[in-house]
Amino acid sequence: MKISFLLHNAYGIGGTISTTFNLARALAARNEVEIVSVLRHRERPTLSLDPKVSLRSLVDLRHEKEHPSHLRPARVFPRAESRYRQYSELTDERIGACLAETDADVVVGTRPGLNVHLALQTPRHVARVGQEHLTLDGHSARLRSALRRAYRRLDTLTTVTEADATAYRRKMPMPGVRVEALPNSVPEPVLPPADGSAKVIVAAGRLVPVKRYDLLIEAFARVAAERPDWRLRIYGKGQEHERLRRLVVDLGLYENVLLMGMAAPMEAEWVKGSIAVAASDYEAFGMTIIEAMSCGLPVVSTDCPHGPGEIIEDGVDGRLVPVGDRDALGEALLELVRDDERRLRAGRAARKNARRFAPGPVVTQAERLFTEAVSARREGRPVLRERSGAHRALVGRGFAVRDAALGAADSALRSLWRRG
Repeated sequence: MKISFLLHNAYGIGGTISTTFNLARALAARNEVEIVSVLRHRERPTLSLDPKVSLRSLVDLRHEKEHPSHLRPARVFPRAESRYRQYSELTDERIGACLAETDADVVVGTRPGLNVHLALQTPRHVARVGQEHLTLDGHSARLRSALRRAYRRLDTLTTVTEADATAYRRKMPMPGVRVEALPNSVPEPVLPPADGSAKVIVAAGRLVPVKRYDLLIEAFARVAAERPDWRLRIYGKGQEHERLRRLVVDLGLYENVLLMGMAAPMEAEWVKGSIAVAASDYEAFGMTIIEAMSCGLPVVSTDCPHGPGEIIEDGVDGRLVPVGDRDALGEALLELVRDDERRLRAGRAARKNARRFAPGPVVTQAERLFTEAVSARREGRPVLRERSGAHRALVGRGFAVRDAALGAADSALRSLWRRG
């Protein structure tokens, strides 16, 4: 089976890129796998990609940033999608041509806007799998409306948590489309696990407001006041860096809180710590939580929607605290700081429980979903319940790409789409 992943930018860094690379690597053991990166801005990917997985890009921003078509707005990629301004008439054309010419058995989208391209432009004989790495409830009403129209043409939609799969089934029923939770996977660590002796708490991720590193630093102030020999290391980069640096100085924590910058891979940094922490207001999943657990660290996290509560077993391999509760977060950290035996026991449980997210079981589930979607397409089983009127006419046309510019026959659809 040939599997093609359509990714926003494989040359950047982030949870979707990491999990796509991980899944592609594992699938490549028994399948032909490629990653198609819509955008490219550097020579080599930041993250390591298995050599068995082929990688190609559609728009190279190093040379085509000022391409006339790239200066005109996208017509297929939905306006309500957060990445809309990075897409253009040029990306519409390149993605459309790529999908029209694909020799893959199954094409996998990795964000809502790309799932829309799959739904509208993939040839009828190719299985279409949309992956949702965010959440339905996290999308704006305009985007949900746009997705409701397009997602009905997918074969399968996967979410990273069961909570989000349930939300799709309840709030956006799609007859004929399988909706199933497929968690992100984390490869087995290559380094020995943390031994729990280091007086270091580790956090990692983009330095953006939703991650609430300000709350974490304020909560850690309680730890530093009681145990001044403990340190907090925060890995990542982003718009919040300068504000967080000032907060550290204002709280007098410059000897205890270190903004470490970006580290990739993080494994070597996790194992230098004894506790991991996440203070987010919202997490679609929580890749860093699993990465830390697999390295033997118990994790203290806010119990935010949707991921942490499906990963952490409170009181066993970590702690869950209310969102935005600085005092509860600080106290949960202190519980593990004060009690060496509890910390070591939770670290061992974390490493064991993280094996649920090892590539083996996740890849087995992914292969099953992909294979069944391909079989359904080949056997001609319906994947969409036709509706009356204009919808039947649109379905009859199949939304297939007739040329790189999508063709004038779809102009009415694109006009409707832009209003969504």
